[in-house]
Amino acid sequence: MFGDNDNNEYMEINEHVILVDESDQIVGTMEKMEAHVKGKLHRALSVFIFNSRGELLLQQRAPEKYHSGGKWTNTCCSHPRPGEDTFAAANRRLPEEMGLHCSLTFAFSFTYCKTVQKGIIEYEYDHVYFGTTDVLPSPNAAEAAAFRYLDLGTLEVDLENNPDHYTEWLKICFTQVKSSYRQYSNQLNLAR
Repeated sequence: MFGDNDNNEYMEINEHVILVDESDQIVGTMEKMEAHVKGKLHRALSVFIFNSRGELLLQQRAPEKYHSGGKWTNTCCSHPRPGEDTFAAANRRLPEEMGLHCSLTFAFSFTYCKTVQKGIIEYEYDHVYFGTTDVLPSPNAAEAAAFRYLDLGTLEVDLENNPDHYTEWLKICFTQVKSSYRQYSNQLNLAR
């Protein structure tokens, strides 16, 4: 499948992911779908973009995505390519998925393993990045069907009341996102 957003083309077919061990050390590469079918631990990234009011930009995954289509999730999720670090991949994928450019800061990493639908297992060593901008996104329709902003308190309530509306990884990392955002926000305020 090919996507195009402001003439930035990328290919998902036959894309490879970086296989890692429990310490995030590279152990090889594998075709992306094969890694998800076999449940192989691989490197991933998640970007959380906030506006100046502290609201998180969420995307609703395009219904055609190979898993979790139609579910709400963080601003951008992806995998680095072999030879690419997660920071570079985050800066590549944010404009490709959401048409946004902003400064990103590493927040934390976490590992999770979850069957997201029949035959697809997400087993990821996920590197999380935060950014802040008031620029509205211009989502790539092949990636995101819609977007919205929610403050973290409202999102927390909705995650509890409507868990099936959200991706597994967002539900798993939300508590850590909330605590890390407080630290990130304090650092931003100190820098101003």
